[in-house]
Amino acid sequence: MGLKIENLTGGYAGNIVLKDVSFNVDNGKIVALIGLNGAGKSTTINHIIGELQPKQGSISLNGTLLSSQPTAFKSQIAYIPEQPILYDELTLSEHLHLMLATHGKDDVTSWTYTMELLKMFRLQDKLKWLPIHFSKGMRQKVMLVAAFMLRSPLLIIDEPFLGLDTLAQKNVIGLIREQANNGSSVLMTTHLLASSAQFVDEFIVLDQGSKYFSGTPQNLADKHGLTLSTLDNFFDLIPEVANDKS
Repeated sequence: MGLKIENLTGGYAGNIVLKDVSFNVDNGKIVALIGLNGAGKSTTINHIIGELQPKQGSISLNGTLLSSQPTAFKSQIAYIPEQPILYDELTLSEHLHLMLATHGKDDVTSWTYTMELLKMFRLQDKLKWLPIHFSKGMRQKVMLVAAFMLRSPLLIIDEPFLGLDTLAQKNVIGLIREQANNGSSVLMTTHLLASSAQFVDEFIVLDQGSKYFSGTPQNLADKHGLTLSTLDNFFDLIPEVANDKS
């Protein structure tokens, strides 16, 4: 099953941003939501995580409707925002144990996997550190560990590679693939089309709040006379495709 968005119309404080958007993120699939700034990507994510209420349409995850079962819906999600959000007064260890406890997973098995993730991102010796000591990149890695350790049915990542070194970016790609291979749905946003084309199953292109395209990276490249390695040039074409909603 996975995530199902049907005829979603919504926005902020009466300002309609999304217009009748529909798409699925099936279990075991990696989908990238792409578009220029203001296209509606963040608005879509904020609706999915329950921060915004739709004007019309529905959002469901593995058969659970967000509108009627918000707690059951949200318990299936791990979310990594574009900007890290940490509590100043909690150590790294306290952050992670709190997150695990909130999801009912603060046990030996989950903590063993969490330590593996901490070692991968070179944070295993920072468990007693407070966020004030973390660089921007380290803060992002904390958010990554906190999300991946939950192994949730749906993983949402807003611009996963911001502030990360090359090694960390490779590790994130590997973890995303592992999560999908284990049956989870993965929804991400990115501006790095050529790089993400190597591991993403489908692109959903938003333009001015409407869905312009859905299909494989190769489909998108073929549609606009590009190759996978030159897909980043697609953003230069968006002003032209705005009038072509086919």
